[in-house]
This record gives sequence, structure tokens and C-alpha cells, in this order.
Amino acid sequence: MTTSRGTLQRPGSPSRTDGFTLIEVMVVVAIVAILASVALPSYQAYIRRGQLQEGFSQMSGFQLRMEQHYQDNRSYKDTAADTCPATLTAGLTSKYFTFACAKGSTGDWQSYTLTATGKGSTLGYDYGIDQANARKTTKFAGTAQTTLNCWAERSAAC
Repeated sequence: MTTSRGTLQRPGSPSRTDGFTLIEVMVVVAIVAILASVALPSYQAYIRRGQLQEGFSQMSGFQLRMEQHYQDNRSYKDTAADTCPATLTAGLTSKYFTFACAKGSTGDWQSYTLTATGKGSTLGYDYGIDQANARKTTKFAGTAQTTLNCWAERSAAC
């Protein structure tokens, strides 16, 4: 018996149409799932590193403005209050961090400490800097750090 294509077909056998079998589709889905499970965490870490850079640049800029304030006033404190200069802290805005400024370890305004606390997608990432440019990572990926004297980006190590 011949079909419309002119090939012979055995009587009683089903005709095969063009397309993919269920097994072939399942193999492709499994391969895509494996690739996605590897690529997605790497992509999320890449995005987070970019978000951390926003906090680092804000803190570095604040530090420069604080040094200019010190040159003008011989103190890091606000001339009107016992706080960090309000005009400088008002400029610290970020989608991914909240910033806080306080007196430094000397207990007076001859030193200061600026901290950046992660929020939203950077929750669990906390960083700090002081007048001596001593950078610290106090929390990385939700884990407290005590010995990191740098701004950790990729791992909990300098």
C-alpha cells in the first residue's frame, strides 16, 4: 500500500508524522533546567556585586566630603549640632543601603565611622569606613565578620 508520499507502508502500522518524541522533549527540558540551575545563582551574584558598588561609591564620596569639612572646621562634627554634618549625610541616598555616621573610636569628633547597612536585595551586607580609610566588612551574606579589613565583594575574604 502506498501513501500520499509514494512510500510503502505496512498495513495496520501507524503513520509517523514529523516532530519530536516525548523523550526528546524531556531530554531538552532536563538540559535547560540543569543549565539554569547553574547560571541563575551566578547571575544573581553578578547583579549583587553591582549593587554593592553603589554603597562603596557613596561611602567613598562621603569620606572625601568629610575630609573637606575637616579642613574647613578642624573637626568632623556638624558646626550646629553634636552629629555628623547634616548637609553631608543628607546626600547619602541609596536604593540598596542605609547609612549612619557616628563619632569614631576616640569618642570625640576628631574621628568618625560611617556604616552602610544593606536593605532589600543587599540585606545581610554591612560595611564601614572611618577617617583613616580603614574599610571593614561587618556582615557578608548574612554572616557576621570580625576580621575583614576590606570591603568584601565576591566572598567573605579579602
